[in-house]
Amino acid sequence: MVSIALTVWVARTLSKNGIVFLIDCFGHDEVLARSTNHLLVVGFYLVNLGWILLTLRFGSAPDSIAEAIQFLSSKIGLVVVVLGAMHFFNMNAIAKFGRKVGQWLREDAFSSDQGRTIENNALA
Repeated sequence: MVSIALTVWVARTLSKNGIVFLIDCFGHDEVLARSTNHLLVVGFYLVNLGWILLTLRFGSAPDSIAEAIQFLSSKIGLVVVVLGAMHFFNMNAIAKFGRKVGQWLREDAFSSDQGRTIENNALA
């Protein structure tokens, strides 16, 4: 239960605070950034909740309170490591590919503006 709550908190925090980064990466296209943000959150939930559910079956049942604390801390620690690794992987991928998409969007907007200028000059 702690792992699920931690996953929900991390997903909400990253979604809320990451939107500014995504908007910048995607050439200030807010619709694209918000859509990507939502897809990242859904993927984040699917992978992490699936990982949590798969790891529930690993390990033997604890016999004492001390063993229960060790058991839970190892499970939660594993989830935290996976959450962190996914976060850094996503940040790297978004930084790399998002800036490329943003550049394409800016080039497309520049080309459109140049085309309008040429049309306006031809009509004048």
